[in-house]
Formats: sequence, C-alpha cells, structure tokens
Amino acid sequence: MQLDDVRAFSADQERGAWFDLLDPVSGQPTGIRFKLAGPDSETQNRARLRLADDLADVADADGRVSAEARERVRIDSLARCILDWEISEGDEPLPLTHSNALRVLKASHWLQAEVDAFASDRAAFRRAD
Repeated sequence: MQLDDVRAFSADQERGAWFDLLDPVSGQPTGIRFKLAGPDSETQNRARLRLADDLADVADADGRVSAEARERVRIDSLARCILDWEISEGDEPLPLTHSNALRVLKASHWLQAEVDAFASDRAAFRRAD
C-alpha cells in the first residue's frame, strides 16, 4: 500500500456507502436505506470532534456527564454521519435534515445499532476494484 492508496481509501469513505436497513426479526429489507460516511472520513472526524466538545459542554463541575446527556450527544454524533437516505413518512419522502435524522435515530435502538455498526465497518467502504 502506498500513500496514494491511503488517500483514495479516505476519499472513498468520504463519498460514503449505502446500506439497506433490515428488519431485526425477519432479516428482510425494510425499504429504508442510509448512505453513511466511513469511519476514516472527514465527516466522521468532524462528528467525533463535535462529540468531544459537546460532552465537555454537558459535563458538570466535576467533569461528570449523565447517561442521558451522553446518549443524546452520541445520537447527535451518529446523525452527523448520515450523508443521504431513502426513507418515507406516510407516503412522502422524508427530507434529510439534522433534526429529521435525530428523530429517525431516536425511533428505535436497533435502528441506531445497525447504523452505528455499518458506519464503523471499514470493510463496507472499500472500493470495488
């Protein structure tokens, strides 16, 4: 591997990759798709830096962060890694905004877990040669 390969890998991660959300019981596609930035992308790097700042902001005088605040900041960080999506509410496509991303992620813990797992899987962002 050469430096150009490393740069290309990071660029691929910045472009993101699509994944289909599967039903947690049946394993069948739900019709919901997310395009996420990879773990080595600038998008995820900015999200991690923002997470650190947000945790510092919600810490008490002794530096402690409540579990509730930590969870809120974690979901906010995960939402910042979503580059695009295909999701409907009712019969209309739901526009990707940060507030909508937060709302979707808060809808279910299994959904958060699936998005988080894909976003942290470097192999999912590997270029097809």
